[in-house]
Amino acid sequence: MIPAERPHNPCFSSGPCAKRPGWTPDVLRDARLGRSHRAPVALDRIREVLNRTRALLSLPADYRIALVPASDTGAMEMALWSLLGARGVDVLAWESFGKGWATDITSQLRLADARVFEAPYGELPDLDQVDFDRDVVFAWNGTTSGVCVPDAAWIGNGEGLVICDATSAAWAMPVPWSRLDVATFSWQKAMGGEAQHGILILSPRAVERLESYQPPWPLPKIFRMVKRGRVDEALFRGGTINTPSLLCVEDALDSLRWITAIGGEVETRARSRANLEAASRWVAGSRWADFLAVRPEIRSSTSMCFRITDEWFAGLDTSDQRTRVEQLVGLLEEEGIAYDIASYREAPPGLRVWGGATVETADLDRLFPWLDYAFSEIKRKAGA
Repeated sequence: MIPAERPHNPCFSSGPCAKRPGWTPDVLRDARLGRSHRAPVALDRIREVLNRTRALLSLPADYRIALVPASDTGAMEMALWSLLGARGVDVLAWESFGKGWATDITSQLRLADARVFEAPYGELPDLDQVDFDRDVVFAWNGTTSGVCVPDAAWIGNGEGLVICDATSAAWAMPVPWSRLDVATFSWQKAMGGEAQHGILILSPRAVERLESYQPPWPLPKIFRMVKRGRVDEALFRGGTINTPSLLCVEDALDSLRWITAIGGEVETRARSRANLEAASRWVAGSRWADFLAVRPEIRSSTSMCFRITDEWFAGLDTSDQRTRVEQLVGLLEEEGIAYDIASYREAPPGLRVWGGATVETADLDRLFPWLDYAFSEIKRKAGA
């Protein structure tokens, strides 16, 4: 039976994610277009983004924050290529992005003393294996698996740096910034902003590493954070390595003002948590879907990933499973119900629905009956 209600906003993509409720292009009318990013009026806008971000996330006063090129990926690459190699490194990987950082470290930087702790999709590696006297690299939330670390209790106090890809966790999960030496995220995730711009956060210990250690490999221009042996402070005062989009800067400001208006990061976390609770209610009553994350305490409230448990579907080979998922999401897109909710290409065939703060819980409640309807339709058409 076709559900009676439709989501008001069908944008459930995991990146770029839904714009904040009520967003229209009119919010960009004050963008400093056609101006140099070094002009005072443009620089003020960039500084406002950084200052608002610092305040809303309650970053430690002695931490530095910068706007850097190439989204979260660019911010993480800057950190890995600039900071690693001074000591051994432990890398945690349980989905594609964590595995990507592991590949950078072992195959590109070719660090001899690197340990990679992996787990399959839906699970976490044993966090007790990590040695915090070594550098540690991990993603707080596995965007392609829907698996996040349960808390910060496992993060130790050692001599190494803790480097965290927080792009699908920032604004949605209680990230303890003071326990991290490097944290990165991008606007196009939980802020509902635009892509290609990254945020890089550094602790004093990370800055000390930058100033005391020179990597043995050449650094591309967009990775360089040090000039004449000292950290480039201009980068952390609103200066940028290359030209940012001032249209995207204005959009980020709109997102930050919205976060302030609704009650700050406490409220964005609460909204995301409510979305996970809505998904949990649906899964509890579903006959064909379950979370990919095997344990409740590691289930993401942003990149909510679902596996299909139906016996008919489980009996198909992986290629046929992906075909059926494509049919399901195609039906939903044709109906204007949901866009871009197939699982990540390297993840097990299934669904991935964004649950960050810019997604209204009421829209998820309207979506889930449509998922049931769409699955029953593809199964019926398959003659199962």
